[in-house]
Amino acid sequence: MENHSLNSNCSENSKPNDEKEKDCGKIDAPLMKIKTYLSALRPWSLSASLVPTLLGSTLAYRTVGFHEFNFLSFVCTILTVVTVHCAGNVVNTYFDFVKGIDNRKSDDRTLVDHILSKDEVVTLGAVLYCAGCFGFILLVYMSPARLEHLALVYFGGLSSSFLYTGGIGLKYIALGDVLILIIFGPISVLFAFMAQTGHVEWMTIYYAIPLALNTEAILHSNNTRDAESDKKVGIVTLAILIGKTSSYILYALLLFTPYVMFVVLGMKYSSAFLIPMVTLPQAFKIEKQLRNEATMHGVPRQTAKLNLFFGILYVLACFVAPQLPFITRK
Repeated sequence: MENHSLNSNCSENSKPNDEKEKDCGKIDAPLMKIKTYLSALRPWSLSASLVPTLLGSTLAYRTVGFHEFNFLSFVCTILTVVTVHCAGNVVNTYFDFVKGIDNRKSDDRTLVDHILSKDEVVTLGAVLYCAGCFGFILLVYMSPARLEHLALVYFGGLSSSFLYTGGIGLKYIALGDVLILIIFGPISVLFAFMAQTGHVEWMTIYYAIPLALNTEAILHSNNTRDAESDKKVGIVTLAILIGKTSSYILYALLLFTPYVMFVVLGMKYSSAFLIPMVTLPQAFKIEKQLRNEATMHGVPRQTAKLNLFFGILYVLACFVAPQLPFITRK
């Protein structure tokens, strides 16, 4: 609607045609560039870091209460985590292209189609890491947590986002899955919880497990789909090591284990933990798509979409549950 009205305004201008086209081009070019940069961040994947941060903040809210919960600190935590995740996505784009992994069939078209240059991608990554550090500095001033504790978790996450494909490239030596399980689960939840409460609560890791497994399902489905092309360029992933059949089985375990945990929590503690079960039918549909060569291409994005709704409902369940097992109220 906005583009249509913009073009209409340009066409109705009384200037000559050449000048009108130049004016429209001047207006559209910055908007297109912004859209290009946003697309390069892979916004569809951000639920993997956003939802664990929301979960950790919710657990903290239930621990300290409304009056002690710092909403500015919450915003800074979101800024810090999401910008570092975006930077990691950009680093992944750069190194996948440089190593010849991204090709004409890849989902990420940023460098393959020359939408951005390599220099622009490097600059974007650097800006995002700087934004993450800026958010972290603000968080240090607002959080009751000790600097060394926050710094340990933050810089551990930041370096991991780079080392996933940069440096030694953990993704290329079958260690990417381990990294994803740790970062997009326990670390993100623990960081958000600690930023609010000022102390470490190790049992938050238990609450992070369903999100970590569901997020790993996104990566594993991507690696399962791309196993043949990855093998050709010489990288090693867990999906390649265990083979196609075992990869399907592992994907199913990653996808459905969280639902088993919700049933156990719902039966033992509160029916509120059954709220995320409404996404179970969609999980069955996606798992079926992975087993079909004709439909498996879209499974990673479908899993990411499931991760978002599943995660939000899980956060809601933790928010409304009468009690949170294993978490001690202040």
